[in-house]
This record gives sequence, structure tokens and C-alpha cells, in this order.
Amino acid sequence: MFQKIGVIGTGAMGSAIARLAAGKVEPVLSNRTAAKAQALADELHAQVSDNVGVARTCDLIVLGVKPQIMPEVLCEIAPTLSTRSDRFVLVTPAAGLTIETIRTLAGGPYPVIRIMPNTPIAVGAGIIAYCGEGVTDGELAAFCTLMQDAGTVEPLPERLMDAGSALFGCGPAFVDLFIEALADGGVACGLPRQTALRFAAQTVEGAAKTARLTGEHPGVLKDVVCSPAGSTIQGVRALEKGGFRSAAIEAVIAAYERNLALKEGN
Repeated sequence: MFQKIGVIGTGAMGSAIARLAAGKVEPVLSNRTAAKAQALADELHAQVSDNVGVARTCDLIVLGVKPQIMPEVLCEIAPTLSTRSDRFVLVTPAAGLTIETIRTLAGGPYPVIRIMPNTPIAVGAGIIAYCGEGVTDGELAAFCTLMQDAGTVEPLPERLMDAGSALFGCGPAFVDLFIEALADGGVACGLPRQTALRFAAQTVEGAAKTARLTGEHPGVLKDVVCSPAGSTIQGVRALEKGGFRSAAIEAVIAAYERNLALKEGN
């Protein structure tokens, strides 16, 4: 259904979305550092334009900029959007900015798809949660088709977007920290650094895949490994003593509270 996707902002998330859509629709890329947009365009055989050019010509416009920059970008393209008589859809992955806010900044009640992606979409193992206002079922289906190689593409009510962002949007950084810590433990016990990193990453990937595919509660899977008087239960005891689960919970809550602060403009 969409003929041309424009991506304003070719950072990590904008680039990942452009790569997912490339080959299905024609990408047009814009970035305040033109060389960065050109490098991605060369990779994807895409066009390069500026923000106004994207706003004028694309029927799916991804606003891939940070929440703090969004008002500036939408102020720039709002006059162009207001002159269009054809249909277009705005897509926003900006944490903490509601559809209503995007519409207000853009200057009209335009169709908007709000998404919350995470960085593993770049390797086909991520999550894109989405909701929309003023968007047809066909447009939502077409968008999901464009993003289908991301991993999981799933609807989520807008009222839960900030919570979802805190969990799976920020979560990869928390998991990366855990992988690094596991590897450090392996190094402390004598493993070479690169071997420890590889083993730690594979361990997390394997445990996550087991939980997802079996549907078992993580506590049940943990108990399977914890033999009486064994090594694993002693490691679990050390994690509990260090407040591991509490720290993980608090990390998600802290990220959620920051999302709420962004929504209030703080």
C-alpha cells in the first residue's frame, strides 16, 4: 500500500527501520549530517533528501529523531505537511511522546502510528509494539508487513507504551550489562576475555529462547538447573544477596518514570 517511505534521522533506530523496509518500498533518507544519510543510501540503494523533501514526497514518514529534537523537526516540516492534499502517515518511535503530542507539533490531526522498537530489530530478534490513530486497518497491516523481519510486531494500547518502552525498549541495555558482568565473572575465573563474552552471550540467548519456546515460567527453568547443594544454587544465593532481582525491577521502573517525565516535557 505504501509506495515511498521517508526516514528523517538515520541514527541506529532510523537506520534499522529503513533496512527493514528496503526492498519492499522505496526509501528516502534525511539526516542533519548529510554524509550519514548518504552512506546508508549507498548501502540500501535509496534516495537522499532533506526533511522538507521527505515531508513533501513520502506517504509513510518515519520521524526517527530523539524526543528532545522532535519539536524542532516537526516545526520545520509542518508547513509542508499542511499543503499536502494526498494521504500520508506519520510514524513515531519517540519515547514519551503521545500521538496527540505528535499531531499538535505537526500542526494537524494527521494519521499517526506510534511504535516502540528495540535495538535487536536490527538482527531480526527484536520487538516493535505499535498503536495508531486515524490509520486504517489496511495501513496498519501494510506497516506490519514492512516491519515483519524485525522479530515480533505486536499491537499495544498507547496507555501501555511507556511501560513497554521501559521493559523491552531499554531492556537490551540492561541485558547487555548482565552479559558483560557474566563475562567478567568468567574472566575472573580464568577464561580468556573473548571466550567469556561469547559464552555469556550464548548463555543469555539460549536461556531466553528456552523460556520463549517452552512457555515455562523462568522460576521453573531456574529450579531445573539448581541441584541440591549444587553450584548453581550457590550462585543464585549470591545474586539474591546482591539484590539482583530488585535491581532489575528498579531499572525498569526508573526507565518508566523517565518516560513519564519526557511526556511532561522535563
